[in-house]
Amino acid sequence: MEQTDVVAALAALAQENRLQTYRLLVQAGPEGMPAGQVASELGLAPNTLSFHFDRLRQAGLVTVRREGRSLIYAAQFDTMNALLGYLTENCCRGVSMSCAPQTCAPAARQPKTLSKRKTETV
Repeated sequence: MEQTDVVAALAALAQENRLQTYRLLVQAGPEGMPAGQVASELGLAPNTLSFHFDRLRQAGLVTVRREGRSLIYAAQFDTMNALLGYLTENCCRGVSMSCAPQTCAPAARQPKTLSKRKTETV
């Protein structure tokens, strides 16, 4: 991952609503989530969320696809893995076995919803 891509990804995540949006999409897994559902679960106005989705998409952190009339957004796990790899490339003096996991993968989705007041760790 190039340093300019790292800076773009970190800048996109350095805003509360975008970070919450990205975490919710990670919880949703590779199938993603409709934009309206994201807006509803986070209590964000659709036009505000659209702006945040654009920033995340430009940084390569999310993808979007159309299903009928819905826009489905999904976390881009490869980009997050590359970002984590870049940030931890030289951790523990280059002995990667003693560092944190190098990959990000979706966990089994739980039926809980993420609200603005209560967030869970990804």
